[in-house]
Amino acid sequence: MIDIYVDADACPVKEEVYQVAARHGLRVFLVANSPMRVPRDSGVEMVVVGQGADVADDWIAEHVHAGDVTVTADIPLAARCLEVGARVLGSDGRPFSEDSIGDALATRELKSQLREAGGATGGPRALSQRDRSRFLSALDQLVQAGLRDAGR
Repeated sequence: MIDIYVDADACPVKEEVYQVAARHGLRVFLVANSPMRVPRDSGVEMVVVGQGADVADDWIAEHVHAGDVTVTADIPLAARCLEVGARVLGSDGRPFSEDSIGDALATRELKSQLREAGGATGGPRALSQRDRSRFLSALDQLVQAGLRDAGR
């Protein structure tokens, strides 16, 4: 059985995660620093962790297993999940992989240095309906691959 872990504090695609999880009968762990409303009787478990910069990330990294799916925009968390063999999908619908994570970490570091030097790097753009559709399709593909690998 695979589970879906969501880095939920700033995740804009929770409803799409619920939809895919319900279709495949999977559990979802919504991990955040404060409580959020979750659908009743849906297999979604709200995990409220303490306050702190990486507390939710640490909880996910400690609980995720090979074959599970993690949804996050946090690149260091994505790297940690990939290390244990989890599948990782960004909230923009782009999967992280062993091949892409090094470039993503390097770009993150470069942007961090630019911000520290006073350069404007901007935040993420708002998700369009097309982005949401891409995310939904990509998540469904990752889940199906995980279920195939798990022999289900």
